[in-house]
Amino acid sequence: MDSKNVFTTKMSSKGQIVIPETIRNSLGLQPGTQFVVVGRGDTVILKLIEEPPMEDFAELISEARKSAKHARIKKTDLKRAIEEARNKK
Repeated sequence: MDSKNVFTTKMSSKGQIVIPETIRNSLGLQPGTQFVVVGRGDTVILKLIEEPPMEDFAELISEARKSAKHARIKKTDLKRAIEEARNKK
């Protein structure tokens, strides 16, 4: 572990902690960045939650379109199904 990246911080009475500026800058953290928090024993781990790029969904969308075309589902069919689902609430 590089001692240049080791810092101490305190937790506030509201349970908030400050991530040191050096680490925020090196990781490109911005206000609103979300984390998964895992705690076990005396260890707390923060793991960034990153939004996947839309390109990751391109293959899935392509497959869905092919399946819809094969099943002869039209946009009007989807709109009607959405309306029916909304009206059931």
